Amino acid sequence: MPATKTRTASPPRPRTTLPDPGASGLVVVDKPQGWTSHQVVGRCRRLYGTRKVGHGGTLDPMATGVLLVGVNRATRLLGYLAGHDKSYLATIRLGIDTNTDDADGEATSTRGALGVGEADVRAAVAGFVGPISQVPSSVSAIKVDGKRAYARVRAGEQVELAARQVTVSRFEVLDVRPAEASVAVLDVDVVVDCSSGTYIRALARDIGAQLGTGGHLTALRRTRVGGFDLDLVALDADGLAGESAPELLSMAEVARRAFDVVDVDADAAREVSFGRALDISVPTDPTALLRDHQLLALYRPDGPAHAVPVAVLAG
Repeated sequence: MPATKTRTASPPRPRTTLPDPGASGLVVVDKPQGWTSHQVVGRCRRLYGTRKVGHGGTLDPMATGVLLVGVNRATRLLGYLAGHDKSYLATIRLGIDTNTDDADGEATSTRGALGVGEADVRAAVAGFVGPISQVPSSVSAIKVDGKRAYARVRAGEQVELAARQVTVSRFEVLDVRPAEASVAVLDVDVVVDCSSGTYIRALARDIGAQLGTGGHLTALRRTRVGGFDLDLVALDADGLAGESAPELLSMAEVARRAFDVVDVDADAAREVSFGRALDISVPTDPTALLRDHQLLALYRPDGPAHAVPVAVLAG
């Protein structure tokens, strides 16, 4: 009789630890360099066991830092969260222009930064504090006739975007130092607080243009979006590579960090569930309505002591 082969059972593969796939909330991700925001969303879909996942504001692959990821009903809050002000740490290289305004692009001019001193840099930066008119980078995610600007540029099209009004509330130089490149360059470390829609790459480009050196971004880290900063990070590079989904920030916690909040009684909560207007005062557009520590809806003022729904989230 032929010998019987005995197979050794393979050790069981570790199972992914999933929360309730119906749970809703927000996870603050420290996006690793090299990842697209879409890749982070894809990974979170696997970790949380649902396809209802989105992010609140694209970070370029080169950038790192705070990326807000909403799960299930929290995806409906992302558009509002994306409009909040933001903070960044960045490094600007003066002396070289690139076709993407950052280090991922190809050099288009190499004028160098000889003769430019720290005082010149600080004076130029000071001119970009406050309300400014900014032309976004041509490789931004802004849509032009339904297609992303960066996709048109990659297809060989010439893209010219209209200037937009943004506000830079803080633009502080932390360090200025010579760096090694094909020409003499200066690397400038900065911290920026700005309104939604501000492009840090465009600030680098425009400061370089003002100084006559050219400029582009070599490093970018987003440290805050509204009330959400790096202290709240629950997923980083290791977590994204792992198999366990961290606990979500609850909808109510997100609301308290992001919006003015009004607690309502049971009668009002019932009206909210039907999406009806309320005879109450709410301070801002939008204001979060809560009942028993649950986020019910976002409402906006509509006259004295009257409010109407923006988004009903209960259920």
